[in-house]
Amino acid sequence: MLGSYSYNEVIRKTIISFGTLFNNLYIKHQDENDVDTSLIKVPIAYGPVQKFLARLEQKPDLRKRVAITLPRMSFEMTSLQYDPGRKVSTVQTFKAVKDNKQTKVYMPVPYNIGIQLSIMGKYNDDMLQIVEQILPYFQPHFNLTINLVSAIGEKRDVPVTLESIQMSDEYEGSYDSRRILIYTLNFTAKTYIFGPVADSTDKLIKKVQVDYYTNTNIKNSSRELRYVATPRALKDYDNDQSAILAEDIDETSTIINVNDSSSLSEDSYIMINDEALYIREISGNSLVVDRGKDSTIQSVHIAGDAINVIDSSDDELIEFGDDFGFNEDRFDFGDGKIYSPSKGVDVDLWKTNLIQ
Repeated sequence: MLGSYSYNEVIRKTIISFGTLFNNLYIKHQDENDVDTSLIKVPIAYGPVQKFLARLEQKPDLRKRVAITLPRMSFEMTSLQYDPGRKVSTVQTFKAVKDNKQTKVYMPVPYNIGIQLSIMGKYNDDMLQIVEQILPYFQPHFNLTINLVSAIGEKRDVPVTLESIQMSDEYEGSYDSRRILIYTLNFTAKTYIFGPVADSTDKLIKKVQVDYYTNTNIKNSSRELRYVATPRALKDYDNDQSAILAEDIDETSTIINVNDSSSLSEDSYIMINDEALYIREISGNSLVVDRGKDSTIQSVHIAGDAINVIDSSDDELIEFGDDFGFNEDRFDFGDGKIYSPSKGVDVDLWKTNLIQ
């Protein structure tokens, strides 16, 4: 009823990221001469503090150790609560881009995750060393950057706020009972829960059309001009290898010779390696070209390099995220004919008439 299956692991990622904040804490022990005698990394694991306390009191058997060592830390999620203060419209969407693909995603829902960090130790100095390595970073919050939805590369700063600190000294029973100091730090992580990510991606705009009217009253005016633009590929996509360069050319050559020009045409674009060229004239197997078109770099090419034509078949293969130009057409309703720079019309005159 609610929709297709989706699981972005947002809560899981938030909790794991929280735990990684504290996986590099150490305590030092010194002798009476203030010389360091040991440097101990404080272990941390997910689970309720009661579980670790019970482990401390376990009786030995023949197969496993009696108890865990102190100090150590544990953390667990304690609550999950909707945050109305960060609410946005439930139908609002935003665009996300990943791997040159664009998709539509509904705005996430804000939730606060309560997380409890428990620090267990035997000596007060050990506990204070750990606590003082944590507290300076929370004033009162610390921004934790999390990749919440990998499918769209959605990274957000999740504020983690330190809400309270509690201390207890578990020292009950006989004299030989083990002493356990416990510091409990309560945090709130302000995260966002995302819904399903649409599988379909937005396609390229294949056509832009502008109709021109001389009368501001469109209902009573005839359309005089239609301006149409379609995407034009700036590089070769289909590797058609329509011809082969017959001899070497340097960076400035504007006349090039090919093995066979029958598949080439004037007023068209070609690509040799990473350079785009525009063919102005063709005479036999010689081409008069403009070099370094579409912001490509003029470079040296050698005989035998493939010549690829950039034509309408490449226009259809433009991928989202690629740069592209425009094929432009003007339709004059006066004579019912299509006028285009690609069809031999004077480009400067065409553009001047269009502006007028």
